[in-house]
Amino acid sequence: MSQGFGHEMPSRHNQQEHRQVSRYLVVIDSSGGAVAKLFLDSREQVGEFDASTEEVAVMTRNASASSGATGAEWDKALAGHSTQERAAATVYQLDV
Repeated sequence: MSQGFGHEMPSRHNQQEHRQVSRYLVVIDSSGGAVAKLFLDSREQVGEFDASTEEVAVMTRNASASSGATGAEWDKALAGHSTQERAAATVYQLDV
């Protein structure tokens, strides 16, 4: 007798594709306070959360930062933010 002891064996696991690695973290002021937004290389947003969380501090510890997200590459990604908010934003490039 097998180790299943009469129980049906589970079906084979189908491996799903993994999500791409987040490359940028943008900390930007919003009407409710500072918000952290995660982006892929393509500047597609994949996450958003409160910038005062411990996770932001951990992610930005060794990341290189630049001031402002006013470049054309951020126009679509940050369309809901004002020019002043985008100029004051901090963009972190996350290591892989």
